[in-house]
Amino acid sequence: MNEGRAPRQSSRAAAILKPLRDRYYEGVSKPAVTKKTSAASRRKDPAHAERGELAARHSTVPKERRRIIARPAELRVIPIPVANEILPGDSIADKLLESIHRKRLTLTSGDILVVKHKIVSKSEGRLVDLATIEPSAESIAWANQYALDARVIELALRESRAVIRRKNGVLITETHHGFLCANSGVDVSNVDGGELALLLPEDPDRSAAKLRRDLKKRTGLNVPVIITDSFGRPWREGLTEFAIGVSGMKALRDDRGRRDSHGYKLQASVEAIADELACAAGLVCGKLNRAPACIVRGFRYDGSAGTVRGLLRPRETDLFR
Repeated sequence: MNEGRAPRQSSRAAAILKPLRDRYYEGVSKPAVTKKTSAASRRKDPAHAERGELAARHSTVPKERRRIIARPAELRVIPIPVANEILPGDSIADKLLESIHRKRLTLTSGDILVVKHKIVSKSEGRLVDLATIEPSAESIAWANQYALDARVIELALRESRAVIRRKNGVLITETHHGFLCANSGVDVSNVDGGELALLLPEDPDRSAAKLRRDLKKRTGLNVPVIITDSFGRPWREGLTEFAIGVSGMKALRDDRGRRDSHGYKLQASVEAIADELACAAGLVCGKLNRAPACIVRGFRYDGSAGTVRGLLRPRETDLFR
C-alpha cells in the first residue's frame, strides 16, 4: 500500500486538468519583487497586460451565467412567539403584528412570512368536536386493529377524495386540496388535549392571500405568505415541513436553460423554494416552542403571482400512483 501518497492521475485526467490549471493560474502569480512600481512601469509589464486581458475575458461572461455562480445570500429566520391561544374569528394579522412589536421587531420590505397552518385553521374555525363523529363499521374495525381513534379515522376519510395506502395502522390519503398525507391532515395535537380535531384550511392559498392583504392594510408592505404543515415522506423516516398555501411569490424557481459555473446548460433544475423555506422556518418554530410563525429575511424571491398548486405533481406524470 502507498500510504501517505496522493493517488496518481491517469494520463487522460491529467490531459483534461492541465488546461484548467493553466487558465486558473494564468496571470495570477505574485511578482518576485515586492517594492512599489509606478503606474507607467506596471503598464509596460507583460504580466500586468496579461492580467488585464484575463479580467476583460471574465467581464464578457454572459450575465445569465454570472448570476448562477453569484455569492449565496445570507438568510435570517426569526421566530414569532404568540402568547395566547388563537380562537375562531381572531385576526391572524393582528396577533402576529402584536407579537412582532412585542419582540421589538418590524416587518421590512423583502421579508417573507411563514405561518403554521394550525393558527390559520383555528382562526377559520376548522375545529371538529370528536364527540359528534359517528364512525362507520369500517373505521371502527381498522381503528381497533391498531389501537387508533375511530373518530379520527372517520374524519380523515371524510376529508379525503381518495385513499392511497392503508397498511400497518397508517392511512395515507389524497385530500380535497390534492395533498398526499397521513389522515388527510386531521390533527389532534396542540389543539385542546384530544377532544377536538383540527382540519386543514379549506383553501390554504386563499388563506395565505387574505393574510397577505391584511398585513398590507396594516403595514403598507406586500409581504409574501407561506402556510405550512408537517408531512411524512415515502422512503424516508421523520416529518418535515411542506408549503400548503402560498401568496405573493412563486412557489417554484425554474433554472432550466441557465448555465452552471462550468457552462453546462441545466435540464431539470426546478427548485421547490416554498417547501425549502417552510423547512427552514420549521427548524426555528419547532413543535413545542409556541412560535407558530417566522420571518424569513434575506431571501431573493420572484414576486409574481404564485400558488401551491404548482407544487402538486399531476397524476399523469406521477410514477407511483
